[in-house]
Amino acid sequence: MVYIEHQDWTTRSIHMWSAKYGSPFSPLTRALGQLDDPIIVGVVARTVGWSIACFVGLYVVTIWFVHWLLGLHGVAAWATDIIGSIGASFLALWLFLPVAAAIGTMYFDTIAFAVERRFFPYLPPPRGAPAMEQLWDGLAVACRVLLFNFIALVLAMILPGAGLVLGWLIAAYAIGRGLFVAVAMRRMSRNMAESLYRSRRSIVLTSGAILAAASYVPLLNLLIPVVGTAAMVHVLDVAVAAAPIHSRSFS
Repeated sequence: MVYIEHQDWTTRSIHMWSAKYGSPFSPLTRALGQLDDPIIVGVVARTVGWSIACFVGLYVVTIWFVHWLLGLHGVAAWATDIIGSIGASFLALWLFLPVAAAIGTMYFDTIAFAVERRFFPYLPPPRGAPAMEQLWDGLAVACRVLLFNFIALVLAMILPGAGLVLGWLIAAYAIGRGLFVAVAMRRMSRNMAESLYRSRRSIVLTSGAILAAASYVPLLNLLIPVVGTAAMVHVLDVAVAAAPIHSRSFS
């Protein structure tokens, strides 16, 4: 894989994208097309399973906490159960993507390996940033998505309509940058990954915007941590292919 000197290669990147993939949606469609891969299916099953388990636990704990805090009985308790159930459901919906992203970070390497085995079998084994640094960055992705989800939620309540659009733009940055840097760090240091992101920001954020939009689609949002990671492997391929030959450093 390659490291790119910090220069403005945006035009070259766009031309390279057109030559290799034809459409900004191609990384996502290729990632979705790999859902027949047993490795990807296994990761999806584990990610969704752990996410559901987390939200069942969250739902139960929220209802119990409301009962314990208010200590109500009879009709008041019944009404509180309904309100608490609605609140717990919204809380679970809001936290779903960050929690799924956090769980998905445990499988970054597995997902990327499956994509590279099918589409880029000529690549050497990855030798990037230290494992703990990669793990920390993956958890940072989940925390960033959680924070921006909260900001998006506040904006949506304050500015209906406009808040939804702003929330989408915020999620595009969080998902795009976070997943791209995490995937790139498998094959380069953090500094190199950050430099590559800055020089290919337009491509990365376009893919982030597409993934953020997909995260609003029921059921498809369950797949975003896995499919998004797979898609970013293709985006990374475009980013490094757009580099001048003299600035490439393989690992």
